[in-house]
Amino acid sequence: MSQTLPSPTDLAHELKSLALELGFDRAGVAGVEPVEHGGAFLRWLERGDHAGMGYLEQRVEERLEPARVLEGARSVLCVALQYHPLEGAEEPTGDLWPRVARYARGRDYHNKMGKLLRKLARRVREAYPHCDTRPYVDTGPVLERALAARAGLGTTAKNTCLLSREGSWFLLGELFLTLPLEAGEPLTDLCGRCTRCLEACPTDALREPYRLDSNRCISYWTIEHRGAVPAEIRPQLEDWVFGCDICQQVCPWNLRPSPAADHPDLHLAEERRDLDLVQLLALGPEEYRRRFNGSAMQRARLEGLKRNAATVMGNRPEPRYRPALEKALTAESDTAVRRHAAWALGRMGAEPSRVVLERALAEEEEPAVAEEIRHALGPEPDRKKNQHARR
Repeated sequence: MSQTLPSPTDLAHELKSLALELGFDRAGVAGVEPVEHGGAFLRWLERGDHAGMGYLEQRVEERLEPARVLEGARSVLCVALQYHPLEGAEEPTGDLWPRVARYARGRDYHNKMGKLLRKLARRVREAYPHCDTRPYVDTGPVLERALAARAGLGTTAKNTCLLSREGSWFLLGELFLTLPLEAGEPLTDLCGRCTRCLEACPTDALREPYRLDSNRCISYWTIEHRGAVPAEIRPQLEDWVFGCDICQQVCPWNLRPSPAADHPDLHLAEERRDLDLVQLLALGPEEYRRRFNGSAMQRARLEGLKRNAATVMGNRPEPRYRPALEKALTAESDTAVRRHAAWALGRMGAEPSRVVLERALAEEEEPAVAEEIRHALGPEPDRKKNQHARR
């Protein structure tokens, strides 16, 4: 005997209330019709704005047509978690943490939100045994911001983040359902004539409103990119070790107090609180696992984090960083880290750094690293002149 379902309106209210009860800060319902701005996504791919993230080219049909994600899907329950600390929360003061994107400082949100979504799915199936579900957290062929906007959780801002009247410091998840839920009402534009995010981006990654060029984005280069970062890009990364929050920090909506709940496990974890740039550059595999287990920063991998630490040292060359860079140049196994260490030493410009670089060049067997050292030392005539002066 088939189960008699509540009306789509009542179902939506029931499941949104359940999501909030389980710990989500906000919930809304989206339909599974083709996304409204699918053409813009295709043009974004065609321009190559996704940089090296080739996985975004996969399963495009499912991204554009949400109904393909789950057979029989009739609705998507979209949820959000706030990750910005509440007003008055203590901010880290070390030379590492102010330059790590806020969402990545604590527990990996994929794990936290995934656990909550799976629990939500179980509760839905217990109440409605014939319902199929499929959860997603920033994974799979899902244009999550498009769905969340359709559900009324926010609207796309000019920096391409999802923005609500409570700001944009929140993370998204989705639960696809074969239940017919009444969809929410999309919000109207919240940006107006404001262009603060576009003006504040130091790399001009926001080429125009609502368009992000990942080839210029600090978050892309510090998280997604593997290997050495092109030399011309490195100074633009400034002192960001992982991700970037600039376009959100300047948004007027994010300058207002938020009424959403706080989640302490998304704050900076104690096992990483005392970590600084020098320690990060010297981190070994075992210490890395201990410090970063369950952290979203694992996305960059150990070699990526060490590469980023060397880049930051080069962008703010302080004498106290020299010993760590010298050790990385001569003892680090990863080629990209050695290249960035050489580049950073070159930007320090002091004679002790030149001595180390010249010694390393004489012993370096990896062509890419040797070339990086030569660039750090400067043109050949200058190197010979300095050698003669020391004699």
